[in-house]
Amino acid sequence: MLDDALATTFADDGPLARSVSGYRPRQAQLALAQAIEQAVHDRSVLIAEAGTGTGKTWAYLVPAFLSGAKVLVSTGTRTLQDQLYRRDLPRLREALALPVAAALLKGRSNYVCHYHLERLQDDDRALKSRQEVAQLRHIQVFASQSQSGDKAELTQVPDNADIWNRVVSTRDNCLGQTCPHLKSCFVYKARRQAQEADVIVVNHALFMADLALRDEGITDLLPEVQLVVFDEAHQLPDIATRFLGSSVSSNQLLELARQVEAVGLAQAREATDWPQWHVKIQQATRELRLRVDPVDRLPAKRATYESMPSAESVHEGLTQLHEVLAACNERLAVVAEKHPDLQTVHRICTDLAARLFQWARAAANAGSAQEPITTPLVRWVETSPQHFRLHSAPLSVAQLFSRFRRPDQSWVFTSATLSVNGDFSYFQRQLGLYDAATERWESPFDYATQGMLLVPSSLPLPNSPAFTEQFVQQLVPLIEASPGGVLVLCTTLRAVDRITELLKEAFDERGIDRLLMQQGVGSRRGLLERFQASKNAVLVGSASFWEGIDVPGEALTLVAIDKLPFAPPDDPVLEARLNACREEGGNPFMEYQLPEAAVALKQGAGRLIRSESDWGVLMVADRRLVDKPYGKLLWRGLPPFARTRDPEQVLVFMAKQHCAEIN
Repeated sequence: MLDDALATTFADDGPLARSVSGYRPRQAQLALAQAIEQAVHDRSVLIAEAGTGTGKTWAYLVPAFLSGAKVLVSTGTRTLQDQLYRRDLPRLREALALPVAAALLKGRSNYVCHYHLERLQDDDRALKSRQEVAQLRHIQVFASQSQSGDKAELTQVPDNADIWNRVVSTRDNCLGQTCPHLKSCFVYKARRQAQEADVIVVNHALFMADLALRDEGITDLLPEVQLVVFDEAHQLPDIATRFLGSSVSSNQLLELARQVEAVGLAQAREATDWPQWHVKIQQATRELRLRVDPVDRLPAKRATYESMPSAESVHEGLTQLHEVLAACNERLAVVAEKHPDLQTVHRICTDLAARLFQWARAAANAGSAQEPITTPLVRWVETSPQHFRLHSAPLSVAQLFSRFRRPDQSWVFTSATLSVNGDFSYFQRQLGLYDAATERWESPFDYATQGMLLVPSSLPLPNSPAFTEQFVQQLVPLIEASPGGVLVLCTTLRAVDRITELLKEAFDERGIDRLLMQQGVGSRRGLLERFQASKNAVLVGSASFWEGIDVPGEALTLVAIDKLPFAPPDDPVLEARLNACREEGGNPFMEYQLPEAAVALKQGAGRLIRSESDWGVLMVADRRLVDKPYGKLLWRGLPPFARTRDPEQVLVFMAKQHCAEIN
């Protein structure tokens, strides 16, 4: 019966066609919706790869609406989360005329906290500039008028402004039930709405934060649901690794030292010598920074604990710092009940001491008390000129992640990039989804006509000193011939700098009048808005620009990738996983590095063709894509563009496409 309802909804004379401008039926979209409907009925797990243009959003929202189940939709980013909640859900609700209640839920750092805003207002020394004075006024007015308290709605204060850190709460400094502003709390209001809603929209970071908290016995963040849909699911393994691990920074420790003194003097002055405890924590933290100093001299300024040049000395420093925190915590425990602020500092000190102890022991029980599960951890240190950060992450998140699904719950994972040439085993292995059903639908686009893949035969291998200069030399004529915008995707930030520099020189020499933009010079959002508005700009970017960019039409007609996106071997988690694979007799390159590169390459290539009328050229300058045996696994996973190794054929293709578009 529901299957008939799906067919009717997606038909060319159905409610979507009548309500959504430009809607056209797509067989793959209906097939994906039917597969999701089946997963809901069977209470099973579905991994669904659907090519660009399939219409994944409608395909999962329609069966979710019609199922009557309580649904959680998790997206890759807050931007996609807002788009889904503010645009897609209301349009579908109107088209289907269904009374579906929706809620948007973000992490607590996205909501103004009345208590911390009030404290900032009362602290004359807390504001650092006139700009912050003006920003505080905007936030005050916003907090008094807003229904949601979501800082994304306050456009006058940039999302990355430092003042936000002082007017939002964290799990550590939230007063909870003792807060005098509990009734008006934006976080609590958002969570209540989520409890009452039929569809809740979150992002992967919040979903993983919820799983991490459930592991600690805290279950009040996300409501229980019957269906979870993970959009842009290819991002989940990395996000899961980050959130199922932990970190401690010297900034956190120094801030704790400051809070111990300030709160102790304000609320329990006679209990102990609080300034002295400030000094002790500060000194022990700075002593540990000196002990990790040899890491500064390493190329990436990071090292695993096992490979650290000064591991024994660092361990001594950790022990000393932990002893100081434990002793300070004993003093805090005695007075914690006197005031909520003392309780908060006590809680923060307890948490940081526990994380330091866990890091020092290199062991963690990642399971609950009922289901103890121990997983190997990867530990590493990162340094900056004055500070350090201690990280730990699970070697594998498969067992931890998969066990959180309840037997009566359906999980759907969807993205355009979940398989490696049609094989889903790498994604399944990462998240422990061995029993999941897998389905795949090709994009409806005519890639062979709309696009061309160029892998120049004359370029040297990427490890050649001359590679970058020759890459830019071959790229510049294509930029000149491209009528639309150009996106240059690099595998390192160093390459972004060098390629931008070489393009500037070439533009000056050849009189090329195009806007040239570089990642890091302005916000990502600002760069993309200018890029799209310009219609023929050149944007050079690295990791964050390989996905999440949707620029249809002639605003983007050339995507150039400098090298195959193999993850850097000095990444601590990857390094540990490769070593573990090698020790177990596996092939690290084929089992980890190649699948990762395949997914990243598909994401980069996916920026090019975004609609049925788009056209463009994908240039991959790395000849290993064709010359190496493993290259076949990579290019077969790309859209089926026409292929060439001759730049002259690309110029002919561009001229032909541009003429056709003009006529």
